[in-house]
Amino acid sequence: MADSRPDGRVAGAYRTDRQCGMTALLDVGCHLPARSVDIGDICVDADPKRLWTYRRLFGLKKVLRDPGQDLRPLLVAAVDSLTELRGNEHRVRYVVLGRTIVPAVRAGETLLEDVCVTLGLPNAVAFTLTQHACAAGLLAVDLAGQLLAADGDPDALALVLTGEKAFAPILETIPESTVMGEATAACLVTANGERDRLLGVATRTLGQFAESVPPQPLHPDFVKDHNEVLAEVIRQACRNAGVDIDDLALLLPHNVNMLSWSWTCRLLDVPLERVYLDNIAVTGHCFGADPFVNYVHARAADRLRPGDLYLMAAVGLGATFTAAVLRH
Repeated sequence: MADSRPDGRVAGAYRTDRQCGMTALLDVGCHLPARSVDIGDICVDADPKRLWTYRRLFGLKKVLRDPGQDLRPLLVAAVDSLTELRGNEHRVRYVVLGRTIVPAVRAGETLLEDVCVTLGLPNAVAFTLTQHACAAGLLAVDLAGQLLAADGDPDALALVLTGEKAFAPILETIPESTVMGEATAACLVTANGERDRLLGVATRTLGQFAESVPPQPLHPDFVKDHNEVLAEVIRQACRNAGVDIDDLALLLPHNVNMLSWSWTCRLLDVPLERVYLDNIAVTGHCFGADPFVNYVHARAADRLRPGDLYLMAAVGLGATFTAAVLRH
């Protein structure tokens, strides 16, 4: 379904807006690689002006990397941080990997199957959700909740995994936007939870930018429309949840850069202080794991209290915009 703009252009070739049932996050965990790398050591070929923009305007300083590990142990480490999974492995019905990058492993390798074996989840149905880039993680949580609700087993759980390896030069940066890190995250999803309930979700896919991904430069219209579309998707997610933007205690963003969120907050008339931006300078943009990593850190910093409404948001190149409202 097309979404008409005031200027007559099409803002989205696909959209989904829905209120949610009892989907909830039973637990959220993450893993941060130990090695911190200065962005200047990654963007060695960048001209001084671009590097200045990354540092001063975008707020990017360092990213977390683990060059000695492939993705398997990084995902397992994120799951190991889930305290609620221990002793409940037999309840996991689905394992969903929200992928940003489609060619994740060499031909013949079985990434997700290997992870399930390592975690002791041999009976889970495991699959990958792709084609939504960095928005895949949030969409995987929503999909997991729908699958569990359709099954009708109140004890069943789903495990959602996010995070990638920047294993090739074209994956290390998004030119004129951000620098990529390798943190991973894991969510344990239930269909009948009361804590961290998913209240409303909204998604837009702008298919006209399907080819605007590295190594191709970002389309100028995508760059121009990005903040406006993201702001509208956030508004729609709030409407679907039956809440107002002013009711949100905190926004948990994708860690692209500070400047983008500053512009988006102006469109939303939201103080920038209500966006959890602490990790941008520390972790970089960790593909689809960002909102979940931010959740873990915001919770530890006492930025989320029982009953608080909060919003997770992510944008995937290609281009998919997703926002979800939850109650802590």
